[in-house]
Amino acid sequence: MSVLQSVFQNAATLTAATGLTYAGAVVTVAASSVLSRSPERRRDARATLAILVRRSGRR
Repeated sequence: MSVLQSVFQNAATLTAATGLTYAGAVVTVAASSVLSRSPERRRDARATLAILVRRSGRR
């Protein structure tokens, strides 16, 4: 039972770390799309943000 519990705990830790990393990337790109002085950089950041947060179900 302890092996299975260890596997679940490691999976949960990895999932949390991946989620936090992804959220950090999205926040960084969103901030750069708002705070950048150059219109080209803002446009690029918005395009990258659109790629990062795209949804699988298109309407």
